[in-house]
Amino acid sequence: MSETVIYAEGLGKRYRIGTHERYLALRDILANAFTKPFRRNGRSRSSEYLWALKDVGLEIRRGEVLGLIGRNGGGKTTLLKILSRITRPTCGHAVIRGMVGTLLEVGTGFHPELTGRENIYLSGAILGMQKSEIQLKFDEIVFFAGVQRFIETPLKHFSTGMQMRLAFAVAAHLEPEILLVDEVLAVGDLEFQKKCLGKMQEVSRSGRTIVFVSHQMNQIRRLCERVIWIDAGQIHKAGPANEIVGSYESEMSSGAIHVSQNGDRRALKARFIRWAIHDQSLNQPNILASVGPVKIGFSVTLNTQLRMGHHGIVLYNSEGNLLWGTAVNNLELPAGTHTLVHELPYLPLRPGPYVWRVTLHDENELLDDWQCVPEMLVTTEPVTHPYDEWAGFLNIPEEFSVLPGPSGVK
Repeated sequence: MSETVIYAEGLGKRYRIGTHERYLALRDILANAFTKPFRRNGRSRSSEYLWALKDVGLEIRRGEVLGLIGRNGGGKTTLLKILSRITRPTCGHAVIRGMVGTLLEVGTGFHPELTGRENIYLSGAILGMQKSEIQLKFDEIVFFAGVQRFIETPLKHFSTGMQMRLAFAVAAHLEPEILLVDEVLAVGDLEFQKKCLGKMQEVSRSGRTIVFVSHQMNQIRRLCERVIWIDAGQIHKAGPANEIVGSYESEMSSGAIHVSQNGDRRALKARFIRWAIHDQSLNQPNILASVGPVKIGFSVTLNTQLRMGHHGIVLYNSEGNLLWGTAVNNLELPAGTHTLVHELPYLPLRPGPYVWRVTLHDENELLDDWQCVPEMLVTTEPVTHPYDEWAGFLNIPEEFSVLPGPSGVK
């Protein structure tokens, strides 16, 4: 039987929400220290708590590639932060055997004023590597990240994609025994995503362990052997990748949302629950079969009144490229379920899968951020260049003609 490298039992993380700490000057601290003995015991205001993770147990074997899936806010990143020792659990414990490499956010552990070269050494040192070990892998890291021309440039001048490529290259090449990866491939182009997936497969074949969070189910299917579906801070389902991903896509497509028994979901102020393309002949609400006009609705449940709402929407292609986005301000809605409808005169996209992402704020408070599932599948007839490298993103029909003489307006 393979050796267990990660074992967790009863993991829970509780946060206090709904309170704001005000700025304290030195005079306030001194005054508080003087008056504290004369105050009555007890809190001046009640606090509201939210369990981001509750009673989670798992066992991961050496060389296993485990996928974590679920909605935004479900607890996936919190679990990775606990396993990487960034966050201390409120209850439960986890045993990790081996050196851990983490890639939770783009550029974590990097310094913007240092050059790419200096940041490789800095990040490697944070991962526990000796200088000689980093030097041995240095050229391979730079080549993989594709930043040879900019390696002596301060990181603050790198694009987000360049920072992500460098961060992934460092984490993957410095040979941690356990690699924790959280949704960092979404900002890479298709070619680099393929390189990353290939590298992670290479890492797993060498006997190292990977825990991989992604909203892109094609990546999960390709890379992971086993998948855990986390919802509302608890493990909803776990099992073979194809079985769990299929169940997840089916449940999300039907609009069904799992509600945990601990009541935490009811404490949330808002939750997107489904999305659909309106007014189309096909009985498949997530398939776009015409260029336009298009009406797309996003259903959200409000558990409290929305007073100064801000609603954002963006569209990504399968490579994670941002194609379009807009926002609506000053929304006022009563508690209940509402459908936020966006009507577009046309949506000329090439055939293939696309991902909507929607957010809802009330003033400066984020209520929900949803990368919509299932993906939107565009099935319109392609009218672009036959070669992908020249076809671009849009599927715009055109008419061609030849006129005599030079171009001009009469």
